[in-house]
Amino acid sequence: MYPIILLCVVVALIFLYLIGRYNKNYWRKRGVAFYDKNKVFGLFWDFLTTEKAMFEILSEIYKSNENAPAVGIGSLMTPSLYVMDPQNVHHVMQTDFQSFTYRGPIINEGDLLGDNVLFMNGPRWKLMRQKLTPFFTAAKLRNMYYILDRTAQDFVEHLKQNPQKLKGNGFDRANEFCAAAIAAAVFGIGTDSSFVSPFLKMARDAFTLNWVTHLRYTVAHLSDSISKAVGVKFFKEQEPFFIGVVKQMFRAAEKDEIKKHYFTDICLSLRKAGVMKDLETGEELEPTDELLAAQGFFFYVAGVEPTASALFGALTELGKHPEIQAKLQKEVDETVEKHGKVTYEIISEMKYLDQVLNETLRIQTPVGFINRICTRDSVLPIGNIEVSKGTKLYIPIFDLHFDPKYFPEPEKFDPERFSPENKGSSDMAYMPFGKGGRVCIGMRYARLQVLAGLLHLLRHFDVLTHRVPGSRKYAKGQFQMRRVDNDIELIPRQM
Repeated sequence: MYPIILLCVVVALIFLYLIGRYNKNYWRKRGVAFYDKNKVFGLFWDFLTTEKAMFEILSEIYKSNENAPAVGIGSLMTPSLYVMDPQNVHHVMQTDFQSFTYRGPIINEGDLLGDNVLFMNGPRWKLMRQKLTPFFTAAKLRNMYYILDRTAQDFVEHLKQNPQKLKGNGFDRANEFCAAAIAAAVFGIGTDSSFVSPFLKMARDAFTLNWVTHLRYTVAHLSDSISKAVGVKFFKEQEPFFIGVVKQMFRAAEKDEIKKHYFTDICLSLRKAGVMKDLETGEELEPTDELLAAQGFFFYVAGVEPTASALFGALTELGKHPEIQAKLQKEVDETVEKHGKVTYEIISEMKYLDQVLNETLRIQTPVGFINRICTRDSVLPIGNIEVSKGTKLYIPIFDLHFDPKYFPEPEKFDPERFSPENKGSSDMAYMPFGKGGRVCIGMRYARLQVLAGLLHLLRHFDVLTHRVPGSRKYAKGQFQMRRVDNDIELIPRQM
């Protein structure tokens, strides 16, 4: 028995050694630096065995290879590459976008809520995005802004009536606002207790960070074949609740003759039109309740956790920089006093508020990196790097945002970086929502939601940031980037 076990161990070790050697030679032949720390499992070994977030592991690679345009990474038998030079990033995201249209990871069949526009690929993604894009036009956002504004005002009153919420758990407070705002503006859902709802719990559960979700994430990104074999599903636990609620919404909306232009109305119009078809590719999609619920699920969870991170990030930075906070409050006060109520056009013209959000999304961007998969052979211009079909790519956000070559004194919170005089100077390295053909579809809505929350919170409260004793700087996230060493206190202003 023992000789057999020993033989199996030896064979496994030899197999892993050969894989590691293959991975290193694969990139060496292409003249690309290689991440030697773990030649087989690359990033994921450290991710599973340490308390580091994924973006922190990538950042170590970035800093130790600062002059390299890209670095090869072990990922079992799948070639993987960390693309670090902004011109190469631009090539992947925009110039040769058609060669890198897949996002990754591949969602397995039966993961109903995972079948959304974020994870879809190829003609299915293109068709679905075409059908959903009209929901986020300027006209649609203008029509829904009053809902966001009203939710922000209601949230201020909720905090005043619950003073125990003014100190500590600031990220939870931001989550409560964002959950209520997107439920009201996008789905038309409002309750007597909008800031404590089952939708919020579902969104939090979807972004739970524990060893189970870390392992699931690792398997899905490490190997598509293994992921398929073991049946990895990301959102199985949320299916009964969310799909059930969406079906109820559809049935109620079908009986309501008044169209309110919520997401449900868009879905019903798609169902009424029948099978969706792309005339160019011939791709067809049946607009089932489950498929449409998956799109709603993406909009909801993307409108809660990431936007809450941005809102909380802005508040913590303002709480650390009272002079910037005072300048922004002056703009907020003068705007509200001048116009009485804030409209879409007015908030869009608040220049310093926009600068503060832009700098927040640089220094506390909610997502540390993004993924792409090569769908046809291409060549990265800097380094003349051959990228073959099937290669997985990691694209930096955090590392570019904190590189002093593109943002001098990157640790400094400075909204003036995005003043009209300076804006665009580092445009190629700034991409909190991604870039190119797969830029975040809800980007403008997300910004609007955060701006509304910031405006009304700063109108009624001063913000003070406290350091959380003994905490590490960032939460151990899969793709998320959220600081956990700070928390906030909201202090009612004397108006």
